This record gives sequence, structure tokens and C-alpha cells, in this order.
Amino acid sequence: MSSAPAPHQPFVPPEESPPELTWAPVVTGALLGIVFGASSLYLVLKVGLTVSASIPVAVMAITLFRGFSKAFGLRRATILENNIVQTTGSAGESIAFGVGLTMPALLLLGFDIDVLRVMTVGVLGGLLGILMMIPLRRAFVVKQHGTLAYPEGTACADVLIAGEKGGATARMVFLGFGLGFVYQFLLKGCKLFKEEAEQALYTTTAAGKSVGLKAGVLGAEMNAALLGVGYIIGPRIASIMVGGGVLAYLVLVPAIAYFGEHLTEPLAPAVSKMDDGKDVGLIKNMGVGQLRNNYILYIGAGAVAAGGIISMLKAMPVILSSVLAGFRDLRAERSAARGGTAAAVPRTERDLSMRVVLFGSMGMVIALAAAPSLGLGLSFQGLLGAVMILVFGFLFVTVSSRLTGEIGSSSNPISGMTVATLLLTCLLLLVLGEAGVLPIDKNMKLAALTIAAVVCIASSNGGTTSQALKTGYLVGATPRNQQYAILIGSLTSALVVGVTLLLLNEAGTIYTKNNLPKERIDPAMLTAKDRVRSGPYAGDTTEYGVLNVGESEAGAPVPPGRYYVAADGTIAYRVDPAVNGSLKAQDDGTAVSNKFEAPKTRLMSLIINGILDQKLPWDLVLIGVLIAVTLELAGVPSLPFAVGVYLPLSASTPIFVGGLVRWLVDKVRNAPDEGDTSPGVLLSSGYIAGGSIAALVAAFLVFIPGAEAAIDLSKAVEHVVLNGTAWPESNVPVVAAFVLLVAVLFAVGARRAR
Repeated sequence: MSSAPAPHQPFVPPEESPPELTWAPVVTGALLGIVFGASSLYLVLKVGLTVSASIPVAVMAITLFRGFSKAFGLRRATILENNIVQTTGSAGESIAFGVGLTMPALLLLGFDIDVLRVMTVGVLGGLLGILMMIPLRRAFVVKQHGTLAYPEGTACADVLIAGEKGGATARMVFLGFGLGFVYQFLLKGCKLFKEEAEQALYTTTAAGKSVGLKAGVLGAEMNAALLGVGYIIGPRIASIMVGGGVLAYLVLVPAIAYFGEHLTEPLAPAVSKMDDGKDVGLIKNMGVGQLRNNYILYIGAGAVAAGGIISMLKAMPVILSSVLAGFRDLRAERSAARGGTAAAVPRTERDLSMRVVLFGSMGMVIALAAAPSLGLGLSFQGLLGAVMILVFGFLFVTVSSRLTGEIGSSSNPISGMTVATLLLTCLLLLVLGEAGVLPIDKNMKLAALTIAAVVCIASSNGGTTSQALKTGYLVGATPRNQQYAILIGSLTSALVVGVTLLLLNEAGTIYTKNNLPKERIDPAMLTAKDRVRSGPYAGDTTEYGVLNVGESEAGAPVPPGRYYVAADGTIAYRVDPAVNGSLKAQDDGTAVSNKFEAPKTRLMSLIINGILDQKLPWDLVLIGVLIAVTLELAGVPSLPFAVGVYLPLSASTPIFVGGLVRWLVDKVRNAPDEGDTSPGVLLSSGYIAGGSIAALVAAFLVFIPGAEAAIDLSKAVEHVVLNGTAWPESNVPVVAAFVLLVAVLFAVGARRAR
């Protein structure tokens, strides 16, 4: 007969009360949360994914406090204070992911990325996720201790405990941060290397005939952050992602180019569009980028949407059991409160009051419904949106919290939950629109995006909160103090992430005078005033009227985009944003590298426009859906493969290289890496943080007059010729530098953790 399991004994017993929620760890955690939030925002815009920040934040907290203690003779921080740092700091990554996944879709729908709008959604969504998670803590963290593994939360607790015992340092995180920062800044800030190495897999003969794999291009973006991501997610997922890229860009693109070479009419959804005397709507005149934008994006969107829904269906038993467990826990807490037993609750079991949870949640939903800039408002549509936020929010916070316990926050399919929310929301709004209850217009699209964004951010932060509370449960933290800490971390990160998103977009925005529409614009259509802020036309200080035209917008006088309109109604500039923009160079030929594919953001727009306007190219979307179904039937996870289809192959390649290094490390050591606390993973976390922050710094240099030119080293090496190619355009220098990063990662990963 088996005996009952021994009761859980945290590292710090409930009877002890060492310093915990003090100012130093809260401020440190908030600052680290902002840094890692900016890093995560860059990653989600670049490749549509992030990794958990809790472990690197915990390691940095231990070392920083230890360093300050030795340098200034201060009291050494307790393990509970270090835990408050990681709790506060972990919110930045989850807020950034939700914001970066959804809010840039505003540009595609014909709205501005307004800081106040993004900030409002980020703050309220983040706080809502935390409050909704609080009543679930006992169900998931306490009652299912030993059942739900919480792999990243447990690893973070191991780091904190080892640090308390004197066995953990942040040397590898800081080393990775330094190497990643220097490499990426030389790449993007100093322009010492080209950013992407590529090799065409075909040649064109003198007669104009293509020999080889037509339109096939093998490329790799030499990005330190993506290398680190690949190492952390491991060889299997990295290989599946690059497999999606291989299918899209080395199979589907060449196939479309081959079969469409002799077409004399555009193949829908492409349309005729003249450029330099050629109709680039014809497949024979399209480059890889145009083939991707016209066809592959829709296939990838269908695959990503199907992968997200399939992951939801797989989690359906978890959803139902988690919701029931949450309600049971709420009922038990109310019974305990009526019995007057609150005073006897141990320190390690004290949560925020349920009154705070209920009234706080209701207050934030009312605030969301009342905010006019979010497309809801105090109307039937606003009240309906509030109800959907409450229902979908609690449902997916529950799912996210449970899945975090099973697979960790880095692998949590938040994007799938967001897709499911958006699909259900748009379908419901479409039914009401067709019934004449609501008008189907831009405001309805904004309302749909707002609902999905709040639920996305709440789900993301709910999972992160669940993980942080598990770490606290293991080390003996006070849940209420952690809940206060992550509320503060969410608030500070959300206040900054909107500004970061705006600056990132502005830094890569191109103002062009080429191929402008000839139509005169009615002043009544203009929504704001603005001026040119960067590029060769930055000297133009005229304040123009702004015209935003969303994709699929009915009755628009000009194609989708953002336009600056002069006083006489003529269009002076087309504004190509950094996020999902199509131009890669200024009108004077200057290359602009601060562009973001934002793959999952494009998916949000495709779903909203496709369902509400009923103009989605369903043939291509269904091909993507069937690709995802085929993979699931073959036993292959469809979501990472679908993301690979959606992303350019060049973005998946460095992730694959990182996964390959992880595989080699495991082979050399003849054992799997030690997981989230191994030297290789910590170095990779540093690569991610350092590389992303360097890219942000390089992007923001555009706002400092003369700064970009002052540090541009490309002119200094342009006379150096390698294999017949000038240094700035040669693949050799950037490949050599990237290989050095790879070699350091392999050498560190092959060591055993001490």
C-alpha cells in the first residue's frame, strides 16, 4: 500500500519572515522588466516568438545584489528579495509579446499606432491577466504540485536556491549579453557587415532563361538573438520551423514561379501594377518578396490559424478541467472567508483578497469599454466587447496558466489562443452586422482587434504570473507580495512598451515620393496632422494632413497605406512603416534595415479583414490549413512549422543553427543539456538580450542627427575586396563573425554546469 506524499516544504519555512517586498528588488525588477520587454518586443516583431525572461532576470538579480553588497557593504539580499526581482521583471516579456503580436495590426487596419491606445490596452490587459490568475493559484500551483511540472518555474527556483547557497553566478548571462550586443551593434549600428547572407539557387542565361531552382534563394539573417532562441528551443522545434521555411521558399515559391512563368494575366489575389514599365502583377516579373506577399502569406496564415486551433482542441480537456477547478477554488475560498479562518492562513498561502480580484477585474473591463479610442465605447458594441473580454479572458488565462505548468511559458501557444479569440469575435460581430444590429466598418475592426489584444495580453501575463507564483511556492515566498510585485512590473512595462513600439516603427519608416496616387483627397477624410521625421526628406518641416487607408477598406480613393496630403489635396508622401512595410530603401537608395516582418501581426489583420469584409482568398488559406492538418496526421507539431512557412527562410535559418548547436552539444556531452540553468542556455539568454537591445539602440540612432553617419564603418572597408566582392556586400565577413558566435556558444554549452 503506497503512503501519502510528504507535504511540501518550501526553502524558506512559513514561520520565517525575511525581507521580501522591499524597494530595491521592486525597482530593479521593474528596470530589468523594461529591458527584457524591449528585447522581447524586438523578437516578436522580427520572428513572432519570445522566450521566458524569468531565469536570466533571476541570475542577474543574484549577481547584481551580490556585487552591490560587496562594493558598498550593504546587507545581502535574501532569496525572497531575489524572487521579487524575477517576479517583477518577468512581466515585461509577457506584456511585450501580447502588444507586439496584436497592436501593430492597427497600421494594416488603417489606424495609427497611438501611444495612449497601446498603453491602455497593455496596462489593462496585463493587470487583468494577473487578477484572473490569482484565484487559480491554489488549483494549479498548490493542489497540483507534483502533477504540473512547471519546468521553467522550477528551474528558476533552482537558480534562486543555488544563488542563496553560493553556487550560481550570472557570468554566462553577462558574457552572452556583451558578445551579442557588440556583434549586433557592429552589424546594425556600424554597418560593418551585411545583415543577411544569401545565395541564389538559380542563374539566368544570356537568353533570359532560368537554370536551376527558379526563384529559389537560400538565405540566413546573421542575428545573435535568433541564434540564442534556436539554442533554447532546441533542435526539434528549430528543425520543424526551418522545415516550414524550406517548404515555403524552396518548394512553393519555385513551384509558383515555374507554373506561372507564361501567364499573361495576374493570378489572384495579385493585381496589375506597373513599376518601371513592367507589370509586377504578373508572376514572371515577381521577385521572391512579391511572390511571398501575394501567395505565401495567405498559405502561412491558414497554417498558423489551423495550428493554433488544433493546439486549442488538444488542450480542450485541460480547458474544461481548469475552468471547473477555478470555480471550485473560488467557492472554497468564499466558504473559508465566511468561516472567519483568514487570520490562521500561513504566510506562504496569503493571496490578495478576492474583493480586489473581482472589483479590479470589473473596473478594468469598464475602463476598456469606456475608452473611446479603443473602438468599444459605452454602447451595445462596447458592452458586448466587455462581456467577450471577461469570458474569453478568464477562459484563456485559465488555459494559459495550466499549459505553463505543463510546458513552460516559452512554449505556451498564446498566439493560438489569440487566433481563436479573434475568429470567434469576428464571426459574432459579422453575424450581428449582417443582422443589422451593428455597422460593419473600421470601428468594428478596431473593436475586434482590441478584444483580441486584451485577451492575448491577459493570457500571456496570466501564464507568466502562474510560473512566477510556482517559483515562489518552491522557495517559500508570500503570494500576496509576489502579486503586488508583478502588478507593479506589468504597469511599468506596459507604460514603456507603447513608446518602444512607436519608436521602433518610426525608426524604420520610409517616406517616399515615388509612385504616388494622383487622386486629390477630400480634407474631410484626413484624421490628423504630422510631418516627415526621418530619411532624405526630414528637412521638410511642413505639417501635412494624414490619410490612413486600411486593407480592404470599402470606398477608399487610394490603395491601402498611410499618406501625407498637402493643403491642395494632393498626396505629397506615402509612408511605408517599419512593421509589415514593403520598401527596403529610401528614395535616395539608402538601405533601411530596421524593418519587421511581424508574421503573426499580419495574421491578425488577415483574419479581421477576411471575415468582416468576406474577401479572404480562401483557396490559399485552405491550402495552409491542409498543410497543418497533414503535419498533425504525421505526428509533427503544426504550429512551429506554420510559423516557419510564414516567416522568410532567412529568419528561420539562424534559429535552426542554434538548434543544431544544441544538438551537437548534447552529442558531445553524451547527455542532454542540463536545461534552463545550463551554461549554454544562460549564454543564449545573454545573446538574446544583448543582440535585441543592440538592435534597438541602432534603430533609435535615427532620431539623433548625424549619429548614424558618425558610426557608419561601411565606408572605411568598402575598398576591401573579398572574392571579387566589396566587403560591405560580401557574405564572408558576416559569416566569419557569426561562426565565431556559434563557436563560443558550442564551447560554453559543451561544458558541464558548475
